[in-house]
Amino acid sequence: MSFLEEDNSKTDYFDGPDIPDQPKKKEEPREPILNPDDPEYWYRDESEWDHLKPDRPRRLWLWGALAALTLAIVWIIYIIGFAPAVQEASICGYVEHIEKRGMVFKTFEGVLLPYKELKDTTRVYRHDFLFSVKDPKVAADMRRMQYANRPVRIEYNRYRSVLPWRGDGKVLVISVDSVDPRKILPPEFMPEVP
Repeated sequence: MSFLEEDNSKTDYFDGPDIPDQPKKKEEPREPILNPDDPEYWYRDESEWDHLKPDRPRRLWLWGALAALTLAIVWIIYIIGFAPAVQEASICGYVEHIEKRGMVFKTFEGVLLPYKELKDTTRVYRHDFLFSVKDPKVAADMRRMQYANRPVRIEYNRYRSVLPWRGDGKVLVISVDSVDPRKILPPEFMPEVP
């Protein structure tokens, strides 16, 4: 039996009852979209220039939101990068070392051994005080105190983030002055004065 001479007595699954046609929904007539070239475009119910007016409230809200977002971003950048979190704080101690660093922005970086950490004999020494100095005069005064092995009192600002022109740390020293050892050291550690 060849392909063309197949038995037609087999059931054909496609010869079942037809699915009834769904009634079509009546479409509402649409208003034609007119071009400015059509004469009827210019003779509608609206005034002659209404179609040319921009959507002012939406545009106004968009510009207002954009301005508010820009101000918020500027304010956040100012708070994080430029406004000090702590201003004019002070700490006493000994300058361990101070050095000049930086490829583009030259700053002085140093370590201070805080006096309150040195005098506390009950707790383990916790940390050194890392700082940055931009002013070369302040850095020279600190280096002089380091070589003389004298205690210093520094005033500093602490920032929330590190910026390259401020140094490697969040602490920026503003001023430094020497401290009379008799005022901060206990009598057994007093240096002998000739």
